[in-house]
Amino acid sequence: MPETVKPRPQETRILVVDDSDLMRRNLRTVLEAQDHWKVCDEASNGREAVTKFDDEKFDVVVLDFQMPVMDGLEAARQIVGRSPGMPILMVTLHASSQLAEQARQIGIRGVCGKSDIKCVVEGIEAILQDKPYFHA
Repeated sequence: MPETVKPRPQETRILVVDDSDLMRRNLRTVLEAQDHWKVCDEASNGREAVTKFDDEKFDVVVLDFQMPVMDGLEAARQIVGRSPGMPILMVTLHASSQLAEQARQIGIRGVCGKSDIKCVVEGIEAILQDKPYFHA
């Protein structure tokens, strides 16, 4: 009797956006350590993120709040305008309930501190399951 082949789980494609090279590298390392997650591209500011989002298909966006050229809130506003329902996790050193509320109003599904890598992984897992994740 032929053996049934299990379908390979689909790879989750991630866009990482942060103005710090070191933070992008750290996020890539942690995220790609998860089964079936791949950082497909990176951006160093919001404008670059929006451009890359238009050019590629991603399953989730990890987006810094405070960046030059265009901040994370404006980038998220433009990304959600192009792709309503896109799972976006905002990471920040400046988490607050006010930021979380602004993010929620734009359509960002989660906010957490970038210094807590466990929080970033949990946040992505939650928003990929269409659950909110606000740890501000």
